Amino acid sequence: MKKLAALFQDSYSELKSVRTVTASAMFAAVGIILGSLTVQVGDFIKIGFSTIANQFVYYLFGPAVGCFYGGALDILKYLVKPTGAFFPGWTLSAMAAGVIYGCFFYKKKLSLRRVLAAEFAVSFVCNIILGTLWLDLMYGKGFFVLLPMRAFKNLVMWPVNSFLFYSMTWALEHSGVFRAIRGSV
Repeated sequence: MKKLAALFQDSYSELKSVRTVTASAMFAAVGIILGSLTVQVGDFIKIGFSTIANQFVYYLFGPAVGCFYGGALDILKYLVKPTGAFFPGWTLSAMAAGVIYGCFFYKKKLSLRRVLAAEFAVSFVCNIILGTLWLDLMYGKGFFVLLPMRAFKNLVMWPVNSFLFYSMTWALEHSGVFRAIRGSV
């Protein structure tokens, strides 16, 4: 428990850095651009890749920054390009995803196993359970009616998203880009 508290404290102290805020804003801009390329598959399923830019923030700056970043970016994306009604549950899911990814990635060695575990945890908690609950509350379509198709989509995307994030992060880490962003060149 002390390690988790220290992880959040270290991540929270990152918020005081102009470098952190600037890098997060740059990744948010990339995330918004990638979000505009999202493909709508039916009424309740979207496939997009803006999560990769967000995951870089969680990887670099941790769960506390990830929580603030996820919530702020969700609201900003809605203001820039609203798709449907605003619902605060989606913002809570984005914040929870930031915390989960941050806990898995921040100050930890990058490994495919860790990325797969983090992606599965976020897919299960935030996308399958909470996302389906939010859709049920918003549209009244029935939790258990929506659950199978959302679970299938997330299980299919789980290895794809994991491999994309792992390979891009590995390349950026080994090229020195992330060292430059952290300021430890």
